[in-house]
Amino acid sequence: MNVLTKWLRSYLPELPVDDRQLAEDLTLRGIAVEGEFEASCGGALYEMDITTNRVDAMNHYGVAREAAAIYDLKLMSLADSQPMAGEHPPKVPSLESLVGKSQTATFANVVEFFIQERGLTTDEIYGEILRNFPSLCGSGLTASGELQWAHDVRNSQQSLKNQQRAVLENGRWYATSNPKSLASDVNVRIDARELCGRFTARVIRGVKVVPSTGLMAEYFAALGQKPISAPVDATNFGWLAMGQPTHVFDLDKIEGGIVVRRAKAGEKLRLLDGTERVLVADDLVVADEVKALGLAGVMGGWDSRVTEETKNILVEAAWFDPAPIRASSRRHGLHTDASHRYERGADFNGPPVASALVTRLVVEQCGGEVVGPLVDVIVPEVAARTANRKPIALRVSEVQRHLGTTADGLGVSAEVVEQYLRALGCGMIAAGEGEYSVTLPSWRLDLEREIDLVEEVARVYGYNRFADTLPAFAGEVVEQPHAGQERVIRETLRALGYSEAVSSTFTSAEEASSFGDAAAGVVAMGNPLSEEAGMLRPTLVPNMAAMLAQNLHRDVSVVRLFEMGTVFTGSAAEVKEETGIAIGATGAAVATALYKAEDALFYEVKGAVEALLAKFAGVVSFDGASLPEWIEAGRGARALLDGKVVAVFGELNAAEAQKRKLRQTCVLAEVKAQVLLGTALKSPVAKDVSRFQAVERDFSFVFPDAVRWAEIEAALRGLGIAEMLRVTPVEIFRDAKGKAVAAGSYSCLVRVVLQSGERTLTEEELSGWSEKVVAALTGLGGVQRA
Repeated sequence: MNVLTKWLRSYLPELPVDDRQLAEDLTLRGIAVEGEFEASCGGALYEMDITTNRVDAMNHYGVAREAAAIYDLKLMSLADSQPMAGEHPPKVPSLESLVGKSQTATFANVVEFFIQERGLTTDEIYGEILRNFPSLCGSGLTASGELQWAHDVRNSQQSLKNQQRAVLENGRWYATSNPKSLASDVNVRIDARELCGRFTARVIRGVKVVPSTGLMAEYFAALGQKPISAPVDATNFGWLAMGQPTHVFDLDKIEGGIVVRRAKAGEKLRLLDGTERVLVADDLVVADEVKALGLAGVMGGWDSRVTEETKNILVEAAWFDPAPIRASSRRHGLHTDASHRYERGADFNGPPVASALVTRLVVEQCGGEVVGPLVDVIVPEVAARTANRKPIALRVSEVQRHLGTTADGLGVSAEVVEQYLRALGCGMIAAGEGEYSVTLPSWRLDLEREIDLVEEVARVYGYNRFADTLPAFAGEVVEQPHAGQERVIRETLRALGYSEAVSSTFTSAEEASSFGDAAAGVVAMGNPLSEEAGMLRPTLVPNMAAMLAQNLHRDVSVVRLFEMGTVFTGSAAEVKEETGIAIGATGAAVATALYKAEDALFYEVKGAVEALLAKFAGVVSFDGASLPEWIEAGRGARALLDGKVVAVFGELNAAEAQKRKLRQTCVLAEVKAQVLLGTALKSPVAKDVSRFQAVERDFSFVFPDAVRWAEIEAALRGLGIAEMLRVTPVEIFRDAKGKAVAAGSYSCLVRVVLQSGERTLTEEELSGWSEKVVAALTGLGGVQRA
């Protein structure tokens, strides 16, 4: 977003700092100025980064409001600060003439004047009327001091019948001698009341559409905003000035009144960009009695656009619910300046002000006459949850408790709290010693709780002005029960050469179905960001596969990764959270005497899983039963700890690899970390190093393929030879031609290491144990090789 400091200073003529200091002070308050450049109109052009929750600051007036709060300055109203120097200036009387002999002031006139001409809040209007027009208080103020003006204003304007009186149109007066001009000739009906909370319409007749001139054209040139025509530029000026989108229609192309409704399924609408859109029933449209005129909150329609031939204009300013605007914008692939603001929550009280501003610009630039009062249709239920939210109780003691000591040692006083919040648009009503009832500004929907107000005080005061102190802490840091297991898991995998990675918590429904356990259930998101992120991940495996693919597609051919994170199963009604581990490897597999190159990566990952499980109490074993579908057939295994499955691993199957465009083997493992976190770690045992030499004996046997290494090791351990230190496979050989080793068999060189801690082993002992080893291996169906 770009902002002109010359424009800002029109709202703050007494701004005491230069543009560079203003940029720094705004940035420190969260209204970030990312760049500062020289503007063609004078002053600076700020390139700003406004967070999505601060839609109120996505315009010049909103930024000026922040500056006014920082420097304790008076913020001029939108009307008083914009001398547009048009060719047709309206006749605007002063406040004094409002109560002069030639005009009779009513409560409705005065309130409307203060709202639109002076830009005051409800609380400020109350004070002004009490000071300047005490005789009117009985007709417009209740005993509790609440303003009851909305219907009075409308009724008072509609009852004006004197041809010689001026017509007050939302803060601007237009002289008229035509009695018919006192009545608007447009009706507005809101059918989709839950989607449109407010709709204003104003008629201007007799305009001459011309290019923009004066300050509006100058600002547009400085901002790089493309000029179109004065009426259209006036609407763009409106959102640039105060953030409220508006739209102008060619009144003569509207058939009947205005209807805000849901679209009809299959209804077609040609938009201002020239494209024809086919609408769905969830789209919101502004229509007349016959056809749709525009996609509400997104873009106007082609057929009702303002052209050089336009003579009569309808000015629209409305409040739309963010959800349907966001949905329509995404559905039709349209992101406009209007949708950007409506999606984030517009100001419910903004439409009348914006309508007055745009109307003024159109009349000044194009001439014409405003016909009748502003038509303003409000849905009370929507107003109650936006502009008329309940006040928030604020305690100064809580502000001071949360914010602590200031750098100057004075702290944040009640006066400072009141000053800042009033400057931001809040109404402050004393509710006791150091307590306030705070009414919220309609443009700050992000303020909901007391702590939000505390944060606003801290933000405007400046976080850099607080002392650098730490909160007092009298407790102790307590380690989680499974912290030791988590540390060992990470240290073990890192020591094996695996880097820890972090992936998204979300996954697609397709991935959840392909990799998740259907029996455990999957959890769908209620408001997914996209189809690819519509489910909570039931497993870490698909995300690990995606990370391997991402590296390979960027020419990183050797990858070793692991992730430990939360996985989710069950249903949306009852979500079960557990910790899982995923291990992924691809590239740089090396053949050894035990396995071929094509098997090397699988055994590397198996070794990583085995090394990890070896850190925990229990017996580790492996089998190949009941593997998930994502593992290539015959290329995977399960790991068990004390007979309980704790991990599965294997090569990613061809279908999943092709889907990810993987051109080299990837081996993945999924470990049930939740089981390991509840399992005791093995305690290290120190043993004396024997002073006597160890003896190695090698035994070469041919075994049927059905005999597994686990059986061989168990048979030898079962001999009960205390001096048997280790049993390891040294070499495994298979003959594809079946000559040296018959088909369906393999040759295995088994090495047995024998050692005593008390004596040197004798030849008799070694011979006897060797005979036992041969007998045990023969008993498994093995045949000793010569």
